[in-house]
Amino acid sequence: MRLGPIAALLFFMCIGPLAAQDRQQVVSLPGPGGSTLVATVMRPPGEARSPLVVINHGSPADSSQRFKMERPRFTALSSWFLSRGYVVALPLRRGYGETGGDWAEGYGLCDAPDYYRAGLQGAADIQATIDFMRAQPYVAPDRTIVVGQSAGGWATIALSSRSPPGVAAMINFAGGRGGHQKLAGGGIGNCTPRALVDAAARYGTTARVPMLWIYAENDSFFEPSLAKRMVEAYDGAGGKAVYRPVGAFGRDGHSLAGSSNGNSVWGPLIESFLAGLR
Repeated sequence: MRLGPIAALLFFMCIGPLAAQDRQQVVSLPGPGGSTLVATVMRPPGEARSPLVVINHGSPADSSQRFKMERPRFTALSSWFLSRGYVVALPLRRGYGETGGDWAEGYGLCDAPDYYRAGLQGAADIQATIDFMRAQPYVAPDRTIVVGQSAGGWATIALSSRSPPGVAAMINFAGGRGGHQKLAGGGIGNCTPRALVDAAARYGTTARVPMLWIYAENDSFFEPSLAKRMVEAYDGAGGKAVYRPVGAFGRDGHSLAGSSNGNSVWGPLIESFLAGLR
């Protein structure tokens, strides 16, 4: 097998319910600023070039957990895309788990966060993953889908502001930053929600890729009214997002994208969204 633009660490694995239908690899790929990102790659059967989906993880509210993060799997989401012929890539961004290194996505103080810059840092890691994967002989150079959850969803929104070539659509699950943080008054909440709305508007001014935004009613990080304000600011500035709020899911709807039984909720929404692009 050809390894692509750099000598990558590749090894095949068979893990869990995906094992019968995919070929899995762990790949080291070049990231921003000379960094190296670690990603899991899952391939559908066959040798034809297949479209790519890049699925992006969130960030733990407890910063001490970042370096302990395992490689994300998003089993239900990965299976859904694999069954439809997509190559699935799940990168660990800078400062997380095996990728390690300096954390690039910090947003500063809770009362004056720079969510705009933080999102673009995550977006740079996603773009590096896309660039690497599109150079592989089994990946189609266009029709890429980008999916992100929580901080990964926010980085996906940020990436949309760059309107990356070859990316056909993006899907944001519960995207945002600054949730579940200790506030000045001693309580736990979201750091300066207005700053999220303002940053979403800045992204929207240059975003031209169709997006689907999915937020659950009982999301403890980004409640429905905040999600609605963000998407209205994003679209009002020129973005192309479709907002699909859903009902309460489990104990905390923020976990929808990573749940093993969430596909009955998001599956029809994604199917309809992607069908509308054809």
